[in-house]
Amino acid sequence: MHGNNFADRLKEAMLNQGIKQVDLIREAENYGIKLGKSHISQYVSGKTVPRTDIMHFLAETLHVNEEWLAGKEVIKKPLSASLEVQNDITDKNIDSAGGSNMREFKKSSKLNNVLYDVRGPVAEEAMRMEEAGTHILKLNIGNPAPFGFRTPDEVIYDMSRQLVECEGYSAAKGLFAARKAIMQYAQIKKIPNVSMDGIYTGNGVSELINLSMSALLNDGDEILIPSPDYPLWTACATLAGGKAVHYVCDEQSEWYPDIEDIRRKITSRTKAIVIINPNNPTGALYPREVLQQVVDIAREHQLMIFADEIYDRLVMDGEEHVSIASLAPDVFCVTFNGLSKSHMIAGFRIGWMVLSGNKRAAKDYIEGINMLSNMRLCSNVPAQSIVQTALWGHQKVNDYIVPGGRIYEQREYIYKALTDIPGITAVKPKAAFYIFPKLDVKKFNIMNDEKFALDLLTDKKLLVVHGRGFNWEQPDHFRIVYLPRIEVLEEAVGNLADFLKYYRQ
Repeated sequence: MHGNNFADRLKEAMLNQGIKQVDLIREAENYGIKLGKSHISQYVSGKTVPRTDIMHFLAETLHVNEEWLAGKEVIKKPLSASLEVQNDITDKNIDSAGGSNMREFKKSSKLNNVLYDVRGPVAEEAMRMEEAGTHILKLNIGNPAPFGFRTPDEVIYDMSRQLVECEGYSAAKGLFAARKAIMQYAQIKKIPNVSMDGIYTGNGVSELINLSMSALLNDGDEILIPSPDYPLWTACATLAGGKAVHYVCDEQSEWYPDIEDIRRKITSRTKAIVIINPNNPTGALYPREVLQQVVDIAREHQLMIFADEIYDRLVMDGEEHVSIASLAPDVFCVTFNGLSKSHMIAGFRIGWMVLSGNKRAAKDYIEGINMLSNMRLCSNVPAQSIVQTALWGHQKVNDYIVPGGRIYEQREYIYKALTDIPGITAVKPKAAFYIFPKLDVKKFNIMNDEKFALDLLTDKKLLVVHGRGFNWEQPDHFRIVYLPRIEVLEEAVGNLADFLKYYRQ
């Protein structure tokens, strides 16, 4: 017997068509419809019924009669109704010029398992609310400029003076002066066997992560990526046809990589390991001893090391950042860095990667990198022009990360304020500008962390990223960006504390 309400009929139609919740979300994207995991979960559980346009989309996608799906009584059976709907869709899709069925263009199946929830369904709902006139406090993206962090004047001045010289393409790897400055910085970080031909500039580190994964991975190849991670790593590995295997970072050990978990997850198909240090989203900084253990594993199993070190100049408490490549002269390493965070110029899109260690073992891979680098012609030339000034001029960032500095004081405030809220614990971050607090899921009855983030947005106009957006398996964490000034953070934490007084899923 068919269900007599919307939730029952939705589940029946999904079962009949072999469609999962994630399939509906992806199909909605093709139609330009904003539909998140939390929305679908609420529909399936019977908590809410979709608005008219969503109902119409669901009926068409599931090939059922819209009135039947809504829970109304219809004369025809759903199967007949679905054929009628399908015929109607086909009739509408007739090309009046050619008289044949209109071709339907769908996204690549490579995107089926790709998610980037830092700007995912919850962020899209925030955008919709903003368009409707609601003010949203966005603590979801590490974008310094909106929170009053300014680019050093010297950097802006030097770019303006060089703009007329930056109208053409540069060499594919980048301007000589930029790459020379990067090479010198790598030498200061004690990274061995670095040469000019092993340095590539990119439109932010993001482009270079994508390029490096595409050059390496064949279908089914495995790469070890931390959990939680910066989700672009998992997305790019998946797009390249590889399999992201997530090793655990241990919250009880200051979010350091679990070395034994890494060992357990290495197989004959494992090609590389990714280290994000300082870490996003946890703000953890890995000591030399932990990094050495990772190098030993890479050496033992002949793995490449990818080191994401974009936050290496945002280290607090007098701690030292150690580049893992400096410990691995005999292991092929690719180290990523840039100016987006340290110089507060995320919009300039300037990053780089440095090849080091045993390059002979990666000769063919380097040819692939060169091919892909040439294909995109070059990175942003005006942004390249200020690398030398930025790296070797006055480091304004140093003023932010000491007592009295904005990032330091905001870190101190957010850690204490969050851990003062009943039901929240956190590891104090040592670097970057993120904190990854833990929720007491039993206290708040949280089973869906994306729903938590959406409900917080709806109730308090506060946008955060749920933990599973960083490939953390449990629904018990979320990330907060603590770039706003303390008075803004005070308001945000006050709203969060008030929300948690009554919130239960």
